[in-house]
Amino acid sequence: MGERTEYKPGTFCWADLATTDQDAAKSFYGELLGWEFEDIPVGEGVNYSLSRRDGKSLAAIAPQPEQARDAGAPPAWNSYVSVESADSAADRAQELGATVQAPPFDVMDVGRMAVIQDPQGAFFMVWEPRAQIGAEIVNEPGALVWNELVAPDLDAARSFYSGLFGWTLEPMSDAPMTYYMIKNGDSTNGGMRQPQPPDLPPHWLVYFGVEDMDSALAKIEQLGGRKFAGPIDMGAGMIGVAQDPQGAAFALWAGQMAP
Repeated sequence: MGERTEYKPGTFCWADLATTDQDAAKSFYGELLGWEFEDIPVGEGVNYSLSRRDGKSLAAIAPQPEQARDAGAPPAWNSYVSVESADSAADRAQELGATVQAPPFDVMDVGRMAVIQDPQGAFFMVWEPRAQIGAEIVNEPGALVWNELVAPDLDAARSFYSGLFGWTLEPMSDAPMTYYMIKNGDSTNGGMRQPQPPDLPPHWLVYFGVEDMDSALAKIEQLGGRKFAGPIDMGAGMIGVAQDPQGAAFALWAGQMAP
């Protein structure tokens, strides 16, 4: 099983959705991925909805911040990287040309985080764990299995993220497009590719595991979502890319999963 009790710094550790309709999103992902939810109050009338299985955390769904909604930003899944110090990571990201959109702040007693926009425009979060490490189950059906950067300049992305997290990137020689596997030490930690179509804005795409890709893609459409691509045969498994009914993009993987 993909249970986790800690994450090495530089590892993707969490994903949460910022959406315009929290209840509808909970219904959609609950049906699609078998999630159960625990609502954690984080303000007056505001809940952070943790998805769980057997009491262990998988991901979360939250209301889209008012500032993002007013700016016309679509609902989106956010990718979090575990770090030793959110403050140091934010400072280093800024030195490397990123914009710190939300300076480091404490999330109650569970951790400390910052919101960063990389030099090409993709958003991600850094997470300094305290009471909460992030996802307690990964790399299983219904759980987070992969994080993928979509960006036009992969050389610039490699330079930035290697400088920030110490990642190394290895090209996939048999991929139908230029694709880099992210290595955090000896562990595979995600990927990077160029956008298709080319005008797609830079972003981090989250992947969740499923048992059967055809069934999952059909269910997405039954639940009011939209299929963008798939099933795509990658040899070790199948990929599907979709959009939930509120407009957030995400991807699915059915196949071999890391321990």
